[in-house]
Parts: sequence; C-alpha cells; structure tokens
Amino acid sequence: MDIDAALVHIPRLRRYARALVGDAARADDLVQDTLERACQKWALWRPPAAATADQTHAALRGWLLTLMHNLFANQWRQAARQRTVDWDETREPGHDPTSGLGLRLDLERALALLAPQSREVLLLVGMEQYSYAETAEMLGIPVGTVMSRLARAREQLRRLMEGEAPAPVTLKAVK
Repeated sequence: MDIDAALVHIPRLRRYARALVGDAARADDLVQDTLERACQKWALWRPPAAATADQTHAALRGWLLTLMHNLFANQWRQAARQRTVDWDETREPGHDPTSGLGLRLDLERALALLAPQSREVLLLVGMEQYSYAETAEMLGIPVGTVMSRLARAREQLRRLMEGEAPAPVTLKAVK
C-alpha cells in the first residue's frame, strides 16, 4: 500500500476537522498537518493481517483520524498554555463567550462551545458513525469514558441548542 491510499480519505478528514475546529481555514491546516504527519510516519502504519480491502481501508481511515486527534489535542494544549487573560478583560461583555445566549445557537456555534474532548467524542460517534470501542481506541481512552463524555456532550449540546447558557462541567472524584 502506498501513500496515495490516504488521499481518498481527505473529504472525510476535512469534514471531521471542520466540525472539530469550527473554521474552514484552520480545518484545512489541520488536514494538511495530518497528511504531513502520515507521510512522515507512513513506515509505522501496518494494515491488519489477513484483512479484506474494506477492512484495510477502514483501518487506514482510523489511523488517519487518530493522527488528526493527536495533532488537534497537542495544538489545543499548546494554545491553552499560551492563553493569558487579564482579569479586567473577562469582565467586559465583548469578551464573555456566553453573552447573548438568549438566542438559539446554530449547531456549529454550539459545537464550538463544547469542551474539545466532548466535541471529539460526539463527532466521532455521531457524525463519523464509529462505535464506542473504535472511538476509544482512536482517542486512547476507555470505552466507559467515551460513553460518559458522549452523554455529557449530548446533554450540553441539547441545552445550548435550546438557548441555555453552558453549564460548567463538574466531575466528582470516585474512589
């Protein structure tokens, strides 16, 4: 198999990246970074043993989406470290991300308000139609975490689409 096999996945990668980052230009950058990483790491990809062409195709798509997830997570963490907000800026209405939520949000804007981890799970299961197990493998998290993130993401998305302000997510420590 050669790198050309990855090219058929570009439309799906673009769709997922667009939903993930909410901006066409940033999504195209993420797809380009993903394909660049795939070219660099191509020797590491191994198709499943004794797999059909469809299984190999699906495995490659999953590998590319995993690369994209890892790149997105790294970029998100790096941007979060670089963000500094002055206390006075947070008090100005122009800097309040929740201002004007009395209006119904469209889906794209509502997705953008979800935490990146919730948005990833929601998009992989809801839009890309991956199973919980496949999503867990791609993201490197347990299946139970996928299920709980998905439930919280769906509930928060429902509330946002109904015009409610986003509620802060509070998790309890479980022993």
